[in-house]
Amino acid sequence: MTPLIALYTRLVGRASALVPDALLLLVARLGIAAVFFMSGRTKVDGIIHITDGTYELFRTEYALPLVPPEIAAVAATWSEHVFSILLVLGLFTRFSALALFMMTLTIEIFVYPDAWPTHLSWVAIQLPLIFRGGGAWSIDGLLRRGTG
Repeated sequence: MTPLIALYTRLVGRASALVPDALLLLVARLGIAAVFFMSGRTKVDGIIHITDGTYELFRTEYALPLVPPEIAAVAATWSEHVFSILLVLGLFTRFSALALFMMTLTIEIFVYPDAWPTHLSWVAIQLPLIFRGGGAWSIDGLLRRGTG
């Protein structure tokens, strides 16, 4: 091994030791939760009263095949709020991230197919949460430690 590669390997090892996986998963949970929660907040007045404008968006710009706009508006709005809150808590992390992943795919395929760079960045955040879970700094992690 060349000295340069050995130095690089040592530095990467030390840097990796400084940042625990729990921190990376926490940042992922908070980051993707913020994106969807803020989107959900644009659809409501007050705590969770869905606006007339939201229903109109789902009739026009966000129209989905096979799903009536009234149902899609309610499902999307509640999903963005509930799954985001669960991700912040780290409760049912894998399921919540998977639900938002499915929403991302739906948006990409049926609503904004040209926004694939944005959606790809969301997926890059969601996939570790789906496959690794919420990490040690989550309610899921606490529950896992309590039963193990």
